[in-house]
Amino acid sequence: MRALVTGATGFVGRHLVVHLAASGDEVTISESEITDPDALEADFDGSRPDVVFHLAAQADVQASFLDPATTLRVNVEGTFNVLEAARRAGANRVVAISSADVYGRVKPEVLPVDETAELRPVTPYGASKAAAEMVCVQAGLGRGLEVIRVRAFNHLGPGQSDRFVAAALASRIATNERTGSEQVSVGNLQSKRDFTDVRDVVRAYRMLAVQGAAGEAYNMCSGSAWRISALAEALVARARHPMRIVADGGLMRPVDVAEVRGDPSKLHDVTGWRPEVPMEQTLDDLLDYWRRAGTEPDDSR
Repeated sequence: MRALVTGATGFVGRHLVVHLAASGDEVTISESEITDPDALEADFDGSRPDVVFHLAAQADVQASFLDPATTLRVNVEGTFNVLEAARRAGANRVVAISSADVYGRVKPEVLPVDETAELRPVTPYGASKAAAEMVCVQAGLGRGLEVIRVRAFNHLGPGQSDRFVAAALASRIATNERTGSEQVSVGNLQSKRDFTDVRDVVRAYRMLAVQGAAGEAYNMCSGSAWRISALAEALVARARHPMRIVADGGLMRPVDVAEVRGDPSKLHDVTGWRPEVPMEQTLDDLLDYWRRAGTEPDDSR
């Protein structure tokens, strides 16, 4: 199939492009700003994609508190622009990547959360993604565009920015290995998150492009959650000299959710997807990436 990817130079986008090419797809990368509809339309008209994978976004939760207006503009208006460009270019369908942040603070008795749960975002980023989903719904109902929404939970792996918790820990450990330091700072140690290796994530995206139902939303998650303290301990255990974990209040978010854990049953039932990369390999690869990043030029962050 002919695929066009927005956000292709980001962490997940780079892995997705590699996976699509390995699957035999013809891949086009849109490097235009998604807030520039004319530039987007030119990219889409030039490639005439069968499927659009829309990953481009302002994805930094912390930054969304500092500048919520920009987050809303990029994620909501940008999504509208991508959908319009896709429709005008004759794309068959769009796989729009949303976020588990749309669920917000979920009661423990409701976990693992499934796609029927109420959307109650507590962060500006989550609100922007919930609004972008409504733009996707309208494009389907009002314009006839086949749009599949994917609510991605936490993912990790080699190449991830240190703005995210697992990569931040790996980066600090790799730095300590070079400097001899022993302290590894981390924010909320008690929160729990549902992690999936990025290479499993992109497999699911392509499977949904082929097998997903238009108009539907799918959780992209493992179904289990890691406490951040356990994640930190697992990474520190891989360090080349002894280190200690230190809680740092300065790394706390203004609003945090105690546990995020999704139900992937709908994704499993439709595509047969199952995670394949064990967490042990993910953590090894993530830490090795940050060891290399500190010793050679790198422009991927």
